[in-house]
Amino acid sequence: MSAKEIVTRGAIVEEARRWIGTPYRHQASLIHVGCDCLGLVRGVWRALIGPEPETPPPYSPDWAEALGAETLALAAHRHFAAIDVRAFREGDVLLFRFRDHAPAKHLGIATSATHMVHAHGGACVAEAPIGSHWRKRIVAAFEFPGVAD
Repeated sequence: MSAKEIVTRGAIVEEARRWIGTPYRHQASLIHVGCDCLGLVRGVWRALIGPEPETPPPYSPDWAEALGAETLALAAHRHFAAIDVRAFREGDVLLFRFRDHAPAKHLGIATSATHMVHAHGGACVAEAPIGSHWRKRIVAAFEFPGVAD
């Protein structure tokens, strides 16, 4: 799909689901080879929108705690459209904070109001319910640029 074509929510969900089964690999972003949560979102971006708007710097597994900065949230605000976290829909990117007062450091792509596709350490990319464990950790939600309903 070229950058000039409209990106639909259905296309985002379809592309995210193509990544299911991709092994977790820190800093990677290759479908069926390996990715982390950021790599999943980067890969969906490349498939549907085109070249990535910026290259993330190398990061350690504890980058968020080590830096103490909202690096991931700031990058999301630069490249996605922020939406009301209570109104996310299929195809939206969800940002999670694992601990109170710690920087947000996990991403998922909503496939519905109740499920998401995400890459989580120690597992393959999977579609999972957004149960109470995840729901209480959502701190922001974003739309891909140019998304159409």
